[in-house]
Amino acid sequence: MVIENEAIDKRHLRSVITREKLLEAAKEVFVKEGYQKTTISQIIKKAKVGYGTAYVHFEGKDDILIVLMEDVMQQFYQIAETPFFPQTKEEAEEIIQTQAYSFLKLAEKERPMMRVFHQAIGFSTAVSNNWRKIQTKFIQGISKDIAYSQQSGIAGKGLNHEIVARAWFYTNEMYLWEIVRDENLATVEEISKTITSIYTSGLYK
Repeated sequence: MVIENEAIDKRHLRSVITREKLLEAAKEVFVKEGYQKTTISQIIKKAKVGYGTAYVHFEGKDDILIVLMEDVMQQFYQIAETPFFPQTKEEAEEIIQTQAYSFLKLAEKERPMMRVFHQAIGFSTAVSNNWRKIQTKFIQGISKDIAYSQQSGIAGKGLNHEIVARAWFYTNEMYLWEIVRDENLATVEEISKTITSIYTSGLYK
């Protein structure tokens, strides 16, 4: 029984290592070649694993890219999940500006892979659908924070928190992609400060 368990553990470890090799190889190939030119064959060759073994883990390059996208987005989720319990407009503005800055700064840091995601969203239905799920997750979190502010009396109650949340997310997303494409005309500090000021002055009392 012990020998059997050891064999299972070794197989599992080999499986984990193979999967990680494929993901690491995919990062390199995607960044170098771009989404469209990357093929699953290139990734498998770079990872130095067998074709049959590779397809046990992933159905194709889109499947791999979605895993890589989720890995990167976990860092963005951590920013979005910053505890949000402000007691004043000033506290809310400080938290929101810090989040916006961190969000856009992370886009700058992760630019190589974010560029690949941006390309893929325009060509792959699977990746595009996954990005919509990511958008929805962010918007739901923002909406929850706005609802809290409205209930606590520091934000205007006359605004639909879901609509406001979508507007705030898409504003950040627009600048995120500009930064990813290296098209931003201002620093991350200036962008985050400006958009936060506009957003909070319209929402908070």
